[in-house]
Amino acid sequence: MQSTRKRFWKNFDLILLVVTLLLVATGILVLYSTTFKAADVAAPVNAHNQIVFAVIGLIGLFTAAKIDYRAWAKFTPWLYGLMVLLLGIVMVAGTTALGATRWIDLGFFQFQPSELAKLVLIVVLAKFFADNYDQMDSPKNLLLSLVYTAIPMVMVLVQPDLGTALVLAVIWLAMVLVSRARRTHLAALAAIGLVMLPVALQFLKPYQRQRLTTFFNPTADPLGTGYNVVQSTIAVGSGQLFGRGLDSGSQSQLNFLPSQHTDFIFAVLTEKLGFVGGVLLLALFAALIIRGLVVAYRAKDRFGMFLATGLVAMFLFHIFINVGMNMGIMPVTGIPLPFVSYGGTSLLIGLVGVGLLESIAIRRKKIEFGT
Repeated sequence: MQSTRKRFWKNFDLILLVVTLLLVATGILVLYSTTFKAADVAAPVNAHNQIVFAVIGLIGLFTAAKIDYRAWAKFTPWLYGLMVLLLGIVMVAGTTALGATRWIDLGFFQFQPSELAKLVLIVVLAKFFADNYDQMDSPKNLLLSLVYTAIPMVMVLVQPDLGTALVLAVIWLAMVLVSRARRTHLAALAAIGLVMLPVALQFLKPYQRQRLTTFFNPTADPLGTGYNVVQSTIAVGSGQLFGRGLDSGSQSQLNFLPSQHTDFIFAVLTEKLGFVGGVLLLALFAALIIRGLVVAYRAKDRFGMFLATGLVAMFLFHIFINVGMNMGIMPVTGIPLPFVSYGGTSLLIGLVGVGLLESIAIRRKKIEFGT
């Protein structure tokens, strides 16, 4: 037992763990800073709740790291079925807020199945691509992998949640790019997608189409559809080099900045900690992505490689879109910033995802942990 524990910590990616802890701590700090308000302004969240979710998530991280990641491959049919079931429950009896039905009310916790769907899809696709690695040049297998992805995507779009649906699509794309799928087949799918794009846009909700319009000209209606982006860019710029301090910042303190604890938390961070704080946060995210890529590269089996690739793609897309929309260079899609934005389900899934990366890293040496 002691020997196994020693080998566990010997191969544990401590850099990945430390970076993750720093990101979680930063998120809690910034969320706590949002409670500093003017006398007549209410704070949007209680930062203590995020601490509770962080503790539970860290337990999930170490549990996922302890379990051999290859064990999850045996349960992919059950996991996929559970994912579809939960997304179906949301469609029938989900909790609605701000015009979207995305949560299941558990009484003590608002569970968001679409967050779990990201992790489940990564495991399912990793198993599929690993098992069919030498046959991925077949159009049949490529289309089958797309069907596996399309089912939860459509169910998430119905909620509606365009941001999460895009995350699922990017996960599939990243994993198929490292498979042996023919580039000609991918080019054909891309061409079909471009042709169908005008049709797909018609199925978007009016506010979703408006977000795309606002992206190209956010100042056209600064007090209406462009309000979020305008206030976010003001907050980012007002932080200047070193920020206004955790207890200061007009955009956050006076609640000019909407969704400051979720979608626009990066703007809050840069307003309070400045350009330096924003760069340091991005450096932590860069370290997270690099360590994830190292885990994928060192993985000793294809399932581990695809699993790590999907996790890295999920984190990277979240970071790119969230930071981009805070700076006004990406459309607003409601995608949270990993480990930093407020949200119990998102934080739990992110930490379990890191735990899976650790499990792959720990077992990269077959001679120690066997097959």
